Amino acid sequence: MLEVPLWLWGAFAATVVVSLTVDLLAHRTAHVIGFKEASAWSVLWVGLALIFGAVVFLVLGATAGTEYITAWLLEKSLSVDNLFVFAVIFAYFKVPRAYQHRVLFFGVMGALVFRGIFLSLGVAVVSRFTAVLFAFAAVLFYSAYKLLKDEEESFDPGNNFAVRLLRKIMPVRDEYAGTKFFVKEAGRRVATPLLAVVAAIEAADLIFAVDSVPAVLAVSDDAFIVYTSNAFAILGLRALYFLLAGLLDRFHYLSKGLAIILAFIGVKLVLQASHKTISTSVPEVPTPVSLAVIVVVLAGSVALSLLRPAPPHPVPGGPNEKAASPPESATTENPGPDGGAHTEQDQDGKDPPRPAG
Repeated sequence: MLEVPLWLWGAFAATVVVSLTVDLLAHRTAHVIGFKEASAWSVLWVGLALIFGAVVFLVLGATAGTEYITAWLLEKSLSVDNLFVFAVIFAYFKVPRAYQHRVLFFGVMGALVFRGIFLSLGVAVVSRFTAVLFAFAAVLFYSAYKLLKDEEESFDPGNNFAVRLLRKIMPVRDEYAGTKFFVKEAGRRVATPLLAVVAAIEAADLIFAVDSVPAVLAVSDDAFIVYTSNAFAILGLRALYFLLAGLLDRFHYLSKGLAIILAFIGVKLVLQASHKTISTSVPEVPTPVSLAVIVVVLAGSVALSLLRPAPPHPVPGGPNEKAASPPESATTENPGPDGGAHTEQDQDGKDPPRPAG
């Protein structure tokens, strides 16, 4: 384990807290996030991650710095799958574009907490039972197989365990109430669909942690490296969604590239575990090689997607989705969080009239 100065942990915590505070204040008024604004925030989050990586290089050495950058880039690439799920969730619950940033903000807050717990447990288990890396490798190989065979499990936002649990705890109304998570109806407190969306987002992150946690532990088993790299990757997820959500279908080879990366990381884990548990003569994959493979595969899959475009098919719910507007008198019904139906809101965030009955 690295001997990380206490001030470096403090600097990391202060950076995260200040960044989230500034982000929250900048978006305290619900509004649609455009491409220009998303680009500016993306540059900010990437810049913060790289600046912190430079500090890690200077304070903890080149090896730690390379591990941090590799883990951050790996998590950043794997998070693309999250963006597709975000689009599905927003489409299912018909979340107005003006409210989507607020949902993702609280989703990121939860992800930072849960990833911290999972990564801490992962580091503790690996440090005591190195053979568990073989099991982690099997998880990554299976995930790579599903991506290559297009056998990703379907995600039903309205029927996942977090939303079902929320329904058992309290009633969930059918219509939104601005950016509120709770309202009072007939003297009792009820949840709005916006809280159900946050629950679905959190549930999705728990599912994706199954892949990302073993993958990042293949890069480093140091708690500081794995958590800070994951945190900075997660912090930039919201801006990345608004930047790319309307363009996700253009990168149709990206899933194949992610499958190759997951399979490579699985091989790295097998060699790493064999080196530690079977024989030191078994070679390990150096971190710089891992970084080079991730960069080359990502760049290649993006370039191939642009050179061989897929037939146009917009991602549902994406902020840049082009769709014909329904007549003013028409309403669109969609299953609500409680299994009923609710009418779609205007994109400016105003609630439609509550349906009779």
